[in-house]
Amino acid sequence: MTERTSRIKGFYKLSPKERLEKVKEFAGLTDEEVAMLANEGPLAPDAVDRMIENVVGTIELPLGIAVNFRINQKEYLVPMVTEEPSVVAAASNAAKMTLPQGFTTESTEPVMIGQIQVVGVSDPESAKTVVLEKRQQLLELANTKDPMLIKFGGGARDIKVEIVDAPSGKMIDVQLLVDTRDAMGANAVNTMSEAIAPMVEELTGGRTILKIITNLSIYRMARAKAVFPKEAVGGPESVDRIIQAYEFAVADVYRAATHNKGIMNGIIAVVLATGNDHRAVEAGAHAYAAFKGGYKPLTKYYKDENGDLVGEIELPMALGTVGGATKVHPEFKICQKIIGTKTAKEMAEVVAAVGLAQNFAALRALANEGIQKGHMSLHARNIAVMAGASGGQVDEVVKRMLEEGNIRMDRAKEILAEL
Repeated sequence: MTERTSRIKGFYKLSPKERLEKVKEFAGLTDEEVAMLANEGPLAPDAVDRMIENVVGTIELPLGIAVNFRINQKEYLVPMVTEEPSVVAAASNAAKMTLPQGFTTESTEPVMIGQIQVVGVSDPESAKTVVLEKRQQLLELANTKDPMLIKFGGGARDIKVEIVDAPSGKMIDVQLLVDTRDAMGANAVNTMSEAIAPMVEELTGGRTILKIITNLSIYRMARAKAVFPKEAVGGPESVDRIIQAYEFAVADVYRAATHNKGIMNGIIAVVLATGNDHRAVEAGAHAYAAFKGGYKPLTKYYKDENGDLVGEIELPMALGTVGGATKVHPEFKICQKIIGTKTAKEMAEVVAAVGLAQNFAALRALANEGIQKGHMSLHARNIAVMAGASGGQVDEVVKRMLEEGNIRMDRAKEILAEL
């Protein structure tokens, strides 16, 4: 039996059909699932109509596969949905540089936070004490609302209370900590928060307003680490340049914003492909970047004793392998089958590794030849196709535009006319 590996030589040279055959073999996809990904079985209109309101159709985005990912000694092919050129290629190339060791990852338990906002409390400190004294009763009440979650080992775990200084006066933030297991957990947390709100009002003598999950899930963290050998990176000087580029993000908020955007290029692509809430993940990541005061990069880089580059990432990662859009969207189910993660924790770790790979690739390009070299070659292909080129014409149009440094639609059309 052939060893399963994410290292597929020449994957980018294959046709889409040939690539899909490789993914089919790796992930054990059925012929029906392959046909669906190949656009031979579009999402049924009635299924789409149940997902959102006022449906008139669907808009598709490219689905690519990042290769070379070895995480905790396990091989992964990673589905990525994005419209931006170079993202999938950059992640795959960065992952290749970490081999044979690959990435090491870890994550905390899948605990989400529900917030119950309490206003109109005459003595916030006393109210805080009373709520904490009744912690057990509040948890028991919350856990009556989701017996299925309890069955799978999850449920409300703890109560924390914060006093918040607001312009209108002091408020109380009663935080309900819920282990949501393999679900992202918004519905469960919101339901439990609403359930305990009347008791919170009774205990505090105040009025509750908001009862909702926070996307700053500081108890649901994912971390990834990788060593990029100096030879693969481009030598000791290149290692130093990357570290200096990272330090620029540490020191400058303008750079930090774009630094973290590069991380999210990879993360959001995987989150989209697996049917998870990319808006929640994005909000949590950027909030965490500013959590300890000032907006900072989500990754860090340094040299080890061999002079090799070490990269690390840490961020909240609230994902689900059950529930949500995966119930009604068959392609999300297939992508979850391709990535092959068995739990939400495992998926979070894979996504964190992709974020680190994406960030490293961007920093390496920026610190050396500049970001445009690889990006513009892919952009040139899009321009050539949009101008009407096909088959071998595409490569010729791209070649000439890159040689001229003139990547524009009008020039692509002129070259195509000459051909």
